[in-house]
Amino acid sequence: MKELTAWLDAASSFIWGPYLLIPLLLATGLFLTVRLRGIQFTQLWPALYTALIVRREQGAEGDISHFQALMTALAATVGTGNIVGVATAIALGGPGALFWMWMTGLVGMATKYTEALLSVKYRITDEKGEQAGGPMYYLSRGIKNKPLGRMLGILFALFAAIAAFGIGNMVQSNSMAAAVNNAFGIEEWITGLVVAICLAAVVLGGIKSIGRVTGFLVPFMIAIYMLACGFVLLVNVATIPDAIATIFHDAFTGTAAAGGFLGSTIASAMRFGVARGIFSNESGLGSAGIAAAAAQTKEPVRQALVSMTQTFIDTLVVCSFTGIAIVSTGVFESGQNGAALTQMAFATAMPGMTGQVAVAVCLVLFAFSTMLGWCYYGGRSVEYLFGIKAVMPYQLVYIVAAFMGSVYSLEFVFLFSDVMNGLMALPNLVGLILLSGVAVKETRDFLDRQKGPAGQR
Repeated sequence: MKELTAWLDAASSFIWGPYLLIPLLLATGLFLTVRLRGIQFTQLWPALYTALIVRREQGAEGDISHFQALMTALAATVGTGNIVGVATAIALGGPGALFWMWMTGLVGMATKYTEALLSVKYRITDEKGEQAGGPMYYLSRGIKNKPLGRMLGILFALFAAIAAFGIGNMVQSNSMAAAVNNAFGIEEWITGLVVAICLAAVVLGGIKSIGRVTGFLVPFMIAIYMLACGFVLLVNVATIPDAIATIFHDAFTGTAAAGGFLGSTIASAMRFGVARGIFSNESGLGSAGIAAAAAQTKEPVRQALVSMTQTFIDTLVVCSFTGIAIVSTGVFESGQNGAALTQMAFATAMPGMTGQVAVAVCLVLFAFSTMLGWCYYGGRSVEYLFGIKAVMPYQLVYIVAAFMGSVYSLEFVFLFSDVMNGLMALPNLVGLILLSGVAVKETRDFLDRQKGPAGQR
């Protein structure tokens, strides 16, 4: 295991180093932001209105509503990345890592928008009569060079099917079991077993079952977490300005060693900020496009606008609350990492074990919802590769892995996730650049129609 962990660490350092994915992800996001004329800024309010107020497009083809598609995608992203990932980024990269998470989120909104638009445009109806889409479909159906497109589609589906066991499964059950053990003293394997049983009860019912559960669970869990985190910030309101100043300062200077904190450089702040930002919001991975493709919509752009709010909510809202709470309380200098660091921040404002319990409960909800979303993503990827009959066996293995993940080390699981995330991002980013013209044309046509005398949002 030590040799495998060392190999994964070297692979992760290269993939997420300064010469590959970090510049590629940021450059792709900037490129799409420019080509789409800053759509994440100009259309944010209409996007939020459609997602949270309108919610559903009547009479459109699809399996779940705009709102359920967004909640399914948020279920997959608002997970341990918002509690454990933010804490890990700050523990390893310093407070400045949060700044790079924000930058990843801002440009990532344009990336997420493009992924969703292309996923809806190139989706198909599968053997069960359900909508199937995502990067594997827009890569293979949209790229004019068909051999290249098919190869990229296969690579994406392969890496996504494997990555689901890391980012969407073992990371979640591992962090969940650790938090429950820390708060309640319950053995990790017991948590893993309960999670596996609950997971089976939902995912075997398909996307409509997942959509119903996430449509209720996700808004509830985000509201609970934001209230708890907001209380911590309120108690420490006097230190928030200094915390924000520290975040901006350390993003460009690094952080000196203090207390139990070993210090960090600009490179480490950027590396861990971008890597954990992508781990949290998944912009550039292409995964959320799989959920977007199931939405009931006649307009690819409308669902794309809804989908880009996922990155806004996940990174610029939820992750910000966690990160500022950790920095403003000063616990990042303690030497703690992961969920324990976030629990420590909550404990500074809440009496007794209340802080630990609050984080543990939220982490369980976040992690479980993520496992639901990623089981669907992995299943769709396997369906693309091997056909619909392969989905059920994949789901069963996924459920078993949820139990197994609860007993593996956090370091190994996070490294595994980083490597798989990077590998699935590469073919997707190539496709986004090659198909950016399609996204631009669809966007301009839609916005022009909205301005016309008959255009209505």
